[in-house]
Amino acid sequence: MNLPILLFGVGGTEIIFIIFIIVLLFGADKVPEIARGLAKGIKTVKNATTDITSEITRSAEEQFNESGGEEIKKEIKSVKEDIEEISGTIKRKNPFS
Repeated sequence: MNLPILLFGVGGTEIIFIIFIIVLLFGADKVPEIARGLAKGIKTVKNATTDITSEITRSAEEQFNESGGEEIKKEIKSVKEDIEEISGTIKRKNPFS
């Protein structure tokens, strides 16, 4: 199966052309340095994103717990049980199984 490589709407031939232009502009000896620099930059952004996500999650959990999270969990559980009880009489057998 021959599937075209698509990266942000850029196909395989466009990627090859971009690599060719980069080699022409910077030279073959500089390309590995540029690739390492890009990899470090991407890793830094990924780590920063992970840190920000974990901080937001931690803050949201703290806020949830401070605002009576246990009562909300109990209420959600009660509503789920009520829905299950009501829908239990409505559920039908799946005709496709």
